Amino acid sequence: MVSFGELLGMVSQYPFLALVLILVMGTIFVNGATDAANAIAEPVGTRAIDVDSAIAMSAIANFVGLVGMTFISTAVADTMSGIVNFGGDNHVALIALAAATVSIVTWSSLAWVFGIPTSESHALIAGLTGAAFAVHGNLGAVNMAEWIKVVYGLVLSTVLGFATAWAIAKVIPYLCQSLDRREANDFFAKMQVWAAAGASAMHGAQDGQKFMSTAMLAITLSQGMNIADARFPFWLEVACAATMAIGTGIGGKPIIKKVGIDMVHLEQYQGFSAALSATASLLLATLTGLPVSTTHTSSSAMMGAGAARDIRSVDWGVAQEVVLTWVFTFPGCGLIGYALAKLFLLLF
Repeated sequence: MVSFGELLGMVSQYPFLALVLILVMGTIFVNGATDAANAIAEPVGTRAIDVDSAIAMSAIANFVGLVGMTFISTAVADTMSGIVNFGGDNHVALIALAAATVSIVTWSSLAWVFGIPTSESHALIAGLTGAAFAVHGNLGAVNMAEWIKVVYGLVLSTVLGFATAWAIAKVIPYLCQSLDRREANDFFAKMQVWAAAGASAMHGAQDGQKFMSTAMLAITLSQGMNIADARFPFWLEVACAATMAIGTGIGGKPIIKKVGIDMVHLEQYQGFSAALSATASLLLATLTGLPVSTTHTSSSAMMGAGAARDIRSVDWGVAQEVVLTWVFTFPGCGLIGYALAKLFLLLF
């Protein structure tokens, strides 16, 4: 395990490592500012909580989720550690990793400006894959045994998120038909906030581990170490969690509006259904080591909860815009990662 003091010694001997770690922390910050917003879009859209309180709650939950889950499982981080192969030259690998992080920030920042909930998880995977291809030039850049888990996660995040939310939103009206409507709404408004806090914590656990593994990859590459033999130090967990929480606290409002207000109109029980479905789906994926997208999971769950009552409550035009952004993330961010890696290898 690398102590913080040892890291400072590494940076003094190899300053390029500091640049790469700053870039990685930049991707974590952008992830907090963009992806985390999806986890709290439901209660804001239903007015169960105001947007500023929701963002503050999400920032705390993100921090707790990442730090807490590492005591239980680092399966997602372990999967991400072996998803690509940068080759045997560690300096070249670090340059490619730097290019990948710049591609992620570039892609995600554009989506942030336009308020489109792109997936930071898939941007990370695409950027790393594109940069690895720039180094290798062939399929040796990808570890298919680990990369296929991305596909499994994609299916899980969309199908399970949608279907579970749809089912919960169908069952609740039958269970609560004898209750006073106002009391039921008040109850589900409170429960929705708690469920959204759970989704935020699971976002921290899922996405935090992905980016934490990228930071650890940079450290091990700089020392010629094998990341498979490395242990994640507590200071790195806290640094990543704090950076994500700060990003969450600063950004997110445009994406909350796009997903929670423009894309679908939900009642309190539907918002609860969506948040609970997202939390459960993310927890399952985290414990099984599947790198899923919080954006996909939360957005799909909201669509499912909305469609359960009335398919017309979903603005399928906005939903189509969101889905197209998901589709283009892999080739778009992958090509940016590839091009920047080629450029950086020429410059450095």
